Amino acid sequence: MTYCVAVKLKAGMVFLSDSRTNAGLDQISTFRKMIVYEKPGDRFMVLLSAGNLSISQSIREILQTEQLQDPAGGEPITIWNARSMFDAARVLGSAVRHVYQRDGEALRRSGIEFNASLLFGGQIRGEAMRLFQVYSPGNFIEATAETPFFQIGESKYGKPVLDRIITPDTPLAEATKCLLISMDSTLKSNLSVGLPLDLAVYEADRFQSDHVVCIDEGNAYFQMLRTTWGQRLREAFDQIEAPDWQPGSALVAPSGRHRALRKIMTPADKLI
Repeated sequence: MTYCVAVKLKAGMVFLSDSRTNAGLDQISTFRKMIVYEKPGDRFMVLLSAGNLSISQSIREILQTEQLQDPAGGEPITIWNARSMFDAARVLGSAVRHVYQRDGEALRRSGIEFNASLLFGGQIRGEAMRLFQVYSPGNFIEATAETPFFQIGESKYGKPVLDRIITPDTPLAEATKCLLISMDSTLKSNLSVGLPLDLAVYEADRFQSDHVVCIDEGNAYFQMLRTTWGQRLREAFDQIEAPDWQPGSALVAPSGRHRALRKIMTPADKLI
């Protein structure tokens, strides 16, 4: 399994992925889930993938050369000459369908589901940043101000902190910290997600990034974040009052109401 998350803010975009593809008692495999497509001054795009590794690797390879016919009769559209991120996402969807047409039937005969989830975002000169979630059939949806982040893979453990913190106005540094905490929560609760992590931070309208890094167990900042987050959660937990079962307390229901919830067993109810 894996966990990938991407967020689109007014200030820029942040992408984060783990690199574990298989976890077991005697086998742990590591493969990159992130790939950056960059033409400085013109476009910056990031692709994150989850699902069947052979499928996602095939999609990434084909995406480099996949083409769409230009309705206006111009040169074929690729991710390198697309004039919008929407068109680039269409090229990605075409690459997904290309792999399905080539391998889908053979996978089905082997009892393997065609399973691929992708996050694709960035900015092309001439338009604003955009972020898409692409599904196995090649269709996609776009992030909005109401939904500024997408997750794929083992998303449930890291979602609560994103829901509480991330808004379009969140600064890039704060969003990066939040995504790393989201990842740490997932690492803590699911062994199928693991280090190293790939992180890309993009500042709006730069069309390149100097902040693309790999985070392993020796990364000092991530270790500090993991330790501090765990300690502060424990401190916050300890500061919350424990339940009080005394009559009239905030926890105990008004007299009589709680009695309806309790079934009193009679002799007839008892099992012989």
